[in-house]
Amino acid sequence: MLGNIGPLEIIVVLIIALVVFGPKRLPELGRSLGRGIREFRGSVSGDNDDDDEPPAQPHEIEAGRSETAPREEPVAQKRT
Repeated sequence: MLGNIGPLEIIVVLIIALVVFGPKRLPELGRSLGRGIREFRGSVSGDNDDDDEPPAQPHEIEAGRSETAPREEPVAQKRT
């Protein structure tokens, strides 16, 4: 079924996409489509596994924060 698509049909589809989305939005759609295909390929092949991250240390879990989380500074109270 896809073997019957020739260069003329591809040009017609591209012209329709240009008319529908406009010249400003078309590159953005192409980038997001390429990024989505790359993420899909990575997830299927297992290149981007989340297992590579080191597990959290027990003291970080108990404190409820990680090393990358910013630490909160104590707020000074005003005297009135």
